[in-house]
Amino acid sequence: MTVYFIGAGPGAADLITVRGQRILARAQVCLYAGSLVPADLLATCPPAARLIDTADLTLDQIIAAMTDAHRDGHDVARLCSGDPAVFSAVAEQARRLDAADVPYEIVPGVPSYAAAAAALRRELTVPTVGQTVILTRTQARSTPMPPGEDLAELGRSRATLVLHLAVARTRHLTDQLTPHYGADCPVAVVAHASRPDEIILRGTLADIADQVEAHGIRRTAVIIVGAVLAADSFPDSYLYSPGRDRDAKRPAEPAR
Repeated sequence: MTVYFIGAGPGAADLITVRGQRILARAQVCLYAGSLVPADLLATCPPAARLIDTADLTLDQIIAAMTDAHRDGHDVARLCSGDPAVFSAVAEQARRLDAADVPYEIVPGVPSYAAAAAALRRELTVPTVGQTVILTRTQARSTPMPPGEDLAELGRSRATLVLHLAVARTRHLTDQLTPHYGADCPVAVVAHASRPDEIILRGTLADIADQVEAHGIRRTAVIIVGAVLAADSFPDSYLYSPGRDRDAKRPAEPAR
């Protein structure tokens, strides 16, 4: 049978994809992180499905549950918060399943940064203001960052930064980014994006840490840094411009 890594979305139960919901509705085994996946979403599982909260399990225990279910002829839904492509630990699980010859598929989901941008009612790529988005995190009690990917280095680009797993170190990261972006650079923090208890904070690198501490936000939040958050005087994109020649032929694909 098959293990399905399913992007469960940012929190709201109705932000799972139709494909993910259909697989979840038929899977006999479902693994999920209890602190991140809403109970409403688990209600989609079949009544007799085995539900396994992985919050306190080790990687070995998680893989054992998957391989046992595969051996018993059951499909497995492995719910990942947000989208499996980013900060999901899917790579290490898939590596183990490859070694055990257990088939798997990955079903994308709505990433938390997309839900945060929607809550802010902002596009993260604004013409002439910002066309590059960097998704990253900070290091505390976690796996070390690769060389060259520290905030001080990434900040030199002045691209829009989206920081996951970093809100507990907000004051530290603002100290690192201020020399590159300036103290008045717009910043937003969205905690529990798309959920009933969603919190939105807007500020600058100079004051966002104070706001985060005042609200007691310590986890499940996305931090977005960049001029796009306050952009209003920018030109319309060329895509819908009346000056664009819509009859012009697209350039031919280069020879391969």
